[in-house]
This record gives sequence, structure tokens and C-alpha cells, in this order.
Amino acid sequence: MDAQNMEVAALIEKIAGLQAAIAELPSLSPSPEVDRLFTDLVTACVPPSPVDVTKLSPEHQGMREALIRLCSAAEGKLEAHYADLLATFDNPLDHLARFPYYSNYVNLSRLEYELLARHVPGIAPARVAFVGSGPLPFSSFVLAAHHLPDAHFDNYDLCGAANERARKLFGASEDGVGARMKFHTADDVADLTQELGAYDVVFLAALIGMAAEEKAKVIAHLGAHMVEGASLVVRSAHGACGFLYPIVDPEDIRRGGFEVLAVHHPEGEVINSVIVARKAVDAQLSGPQNGARGAVPLVSPPCSFSTKMEASALKKSEELATKELAF
Repeated sequence: MDAQNMEVAALIEKIAGLQAAIAELPSLSPSPEVDRLFTDLVTACVPPSPVDVTKLSPEHQGMREALIRLCSAAEGKLEAHYADLLATFDNPLDHLARFPYYSNYVNLSRLEYELLARHVPGIAPARVAFVGSGPLPFSSFVLAAHHLPDAHFDNYDLCGAANERARKLFGASEDGVGARMKFHTADDVADLTQELGAYDVVFLAALIGMAAEEKAKVIAHLGAHMVEGASLVVRSAHGACGFLYPIVDPEDIRRGGFEVLAVHHPEGEVINSVIVARKAVDAQLSGPQNGARGAVPLVSPPCSFSTKMEASALKKSEELATKELAF
């Protein structure tokens, strides 16, 4: 076995062990043990790696999909915890940085806006949808407050409790950003049909559609109901980051009826890859009729992430969670 294959095998073995340990936890709510295991997981996944998670064995692919679902559940509990904490302040929006990953959302949202502005010149959306917004819709807030000051945001989540938390924090004011943010509960993306035709831009959260088949089905549904020329921003992952989030195949986006404008694997403080697409005006632009694979416009080098920065954020998360669990 050559050095690269040995590196990949060691990484898979380490992540499989962490997945097994996380699966045995009695709860995924913030605690020192939960934070320690997820710190180890993220630290293992974020450095550049030659691993291709799409080529894992069936056993390891099952492990990966189970791990992504655990990550999703843990992320939801972490966000709910901090949403409740922020709600105890008189002015919650002044304390958003208490959430340990807030800066990552700020940087990711800025990146998404810059990619939209670069590949959809002159974009000035009136209505934006964010599908999978959760109890802390930081992305919508950052975009509304700093990048799209004239846009109205409709945030969709399947959890009514998550929307109530978000509404209390971000949608309570009758003026300013809060007046431009609404929250809706939908049991499934398939429940959204005519609504999707009203949006100039739709953002799809990374954890909507865990497995590749689920993600492709969601994208195809969006393609069937979004208006021609509307933009779609999809969060994905690259390399070992694919153990944390689903990886989206740009071909699934094309088959869903979109023209892929850019695929970006960022460096530095952002962990998610970003794909920008546009609902095809002519169905042939998406390429499914002739079966040919179009060239993917890769606009950055492979994803890497500041391990030092992430480890610091995770340490902060553990310290805050430990101190504030009883608030």
C-alpha cells in the first residue's frame, strides 16, 4: 500500500471510530464529552486530504451517511441551545458572536454573495428563500443585513420549534432587518410548489437531503418549480469535509434543470463548498437530453480549513456550553 492509500485508510479508520463513539452517546446536546468528540472529528476532517468519499466501500459509505445524520442532529441541538441562550438577552442581536461558529456563517454568507455577484452580474433580488434555516438563521440575517438590503427573506424549516426560536430572535421587530425576515414550517421540500416561483434566489442548506439520492430529488423538485432565470445556491463539501456534510454532484444540479455557473471549494475560514446555478431558460442548457457531462467551472483550489481557527472555536464552544447549560 502506497503512502497516500495508507493516509486515506488511517483517516477512515479514525473517523469510523469517532462515529461509533458518537453513536453511543446518550445525548447529542452540548456537553464536554459531545464537544470533545466533535472537536476530534472536525480536526480530523478539515485538513486537505486525498480521500474521495464517493469511492468508499459500501460499509464505510453507510458509516459516513450515519455520521452526517449524527452531525445534523448535534448541530440542531447546539443551535437550539444557543438560540435559547440568546433569547435571555434584552438585545439578542448584539450577542450573536457568542455562538462559536458565527464568524464562519459571516464568512460563508459573504462568499456566497460575492459568487452570486460575480456570476450573476447586476443581481438585486427582491425575494429570497432559504431552505433549511434552523433555529439560528445566521446566513439569512447576514445576507439581509449586509449584502442584500432590499431583499425579503422567507426561511423554511421542517421544525416548528426551530422557527419559533428564530422568529423570536430575528423576526420580532417591525422595522429594519426583522421586517424583511419571515419564517415558515414545511414538513418536506416537496410541499413547496407555487411558492418557489416567487423567488429570485433560493439557498439550499448543506444538510437538506443527506444522501446523494435525497439531495438530487430535492434539487429536481426546485428545478421543477423555480422560475426560469432564478439563481440557486447549494452548499456542498469537498475531500474529507464530505464526512461532515453531503457532497453535491454538479451533474445532479444540471439534471435538475439548472445551468451550473460555478463550483467553489474555499480555503481558510469556510468549510462548505458552494455551487452557484441558474434555472435554465432552455432545458437543453442543463444537459440531460444528450447525456454529455459539461465542464464544471471550478473557481478555486480544493477546500482547506484553518484547523487552528476551528479548534479555537470548538474550545470556545465547549467552554460556553459547559458554563451555560443551566441558564
